[in-house]
Amino acid sequence: MQGKIAFEEHVAIEETLSGADNFTGDPAGWEAFSRELLDIGERRIEAMERNGIGFALLSLNVPAIQAILDTDEAIAVARKANDRIAEAVTLHPHRYAGLAALPMQDPDAAAAELTRCVRELGFKGALVNGFTQKGEPDSAIYYDIPEYRSFWATVSALDVPFYLHPRTQIPSQAGNYEGHSWMMRAPWGFAVETSIHALRLCGSGLFDDYPNLRIAVGHLGENIPFALWRLDARMRFASRGYRGKRLPGEYFAEHFHVTTSGFFNDPAFKCTIETMGTDRVYFSTDYPFERMEAAAAWYDATPTIAESDRLKIGRTNAIRLFGLDME
Repeated sequence: MQGKIAFEEHVAIEETLSGADNFTGDPAGWEAFSRELLDIGERRIEAMERNGIGFALLSLNVPAIQAILDTDEAIAVARKANDRIAEAVTLHPHRYAGLAALPMQDPDAAAAELTRCVRELGFKGALVNGFTQKGEPDSAIYYDIPEYRSFWATVSALDVPFYLHPRTQIPSQAGNYEGHSWMMRAPWGFAVETSIHALRLCGSGLFDDYPNLRIAVGHLGENIPFALWRLDARMRFASRGYRGKRLPGEYFAEHFHVTTSGFFNDPAFKCTIETMGTDRVYFSTDYPFERMEAAAAWYDATPTIAESDRLKIGRTNAIRLFGLDME
């Protein structure tokens, strides 16, 4: 399929490269990987062309801003990264749009930066890499807590999507992975970490306060679509501390949008579509953490969907979600 739109497509600036180096196992691999992260020019566009990807919404790599302990530094680096993405969009307006990196260490600063990115730079939303560390390396701040209600009010007022992206749990809070550090990252821990964060949002009453919020998650929903029936069914035994007015599955089905990034598998795709419907599922790749070739080859050939749905999931759903000015 030609003209696909992808929006879990990562870039880096020099200040955010260091946190991504645990995704490669050797110096040669890291050198090539870092070049791909830093490149927002013709090389990336040529790869998009080869794989039928017509347009990408660029976002900052993981963990980036969310791992910066000093708030002032986080604010400065986020602004620099967003300005770099804006430069790429200016140079290639028919290829790129931007998703803002946000200094979530300060909810008011994050709201201000999102407002600047949307209103001044023309960004289409935000992508945040999971929980935020602040002040202490062992800190982990999640965005369901009351201190972030003012931030969510800004997201609601701007009416733009918020992409909740995974990150690796910090070692001090990951005792259950002891002796099995391989599980902490992409094979398993990413889905665990992001699904917990997403469900915390559902259980906090956030969507009752701001009913127009739209949250995107990758990797076919970080395992949540596969578990929604049981999640809701068991709530009658485990509702203590739950502050939502509706079941978590109802919030997820109404407020969350799910991409194929990094999960190119027909049975899982089929389950996600049957749970979420074709209007809330989207093509994406997770480049360069995943290969565009693998994402596109699978998506273009999967027999799981009809051709009309292939166009919808691959392109037109994203146009609607982000309000893109294209057919």
